[in-house]
Amino acid sequence: VQLVESGGDSVQAGGSLRLSCAASGDTWLVSNCMGWFRQAPGKEREGVAAIHTGGGDTERTFYADSVKGRFTISQDNAKNTVYLQMENLKPEDTAMYYCAYAPRIILDAQILRTDRYFYWGQGTQVTVS
Repeated sequence: VQLVESGGDSVQAGGSLRLSCAASGDTWLVSNCMGWFRQAPGKEREGVAAIHTGGGDTERTFYADSVKGRFTISQDNAKNTVYLQMENLKPEDTAMYYCAYAPRIILDAQILRTDRYFYWGQGTQVTVS
């Protein structure tokens, strides 16, 4: 599985960006999770948003408290792409953003944990000033 992020940029506070993560390989099993994570300099990588698909459920989304109401995760199965729409960006959103994929169901309480994901992209930089 290969994941390639794009869309990172430098923006002013209050601005918007849309990140994309294109997946290739053996993805999109019946049940899977895709997540967006970020890591700022000197800080640990943290979960930002995740989307769970499978098991007959409709897609379910999850967000870190710090981004609720500002970020939206979505996916286009036809394009094997996951998006992160980011609105009202703040300087504290500055980080390298990574997408990740897990070919299985992750418990809701663990879905933003980095150790639950198997595959990672190289990241795309978001800078908010």
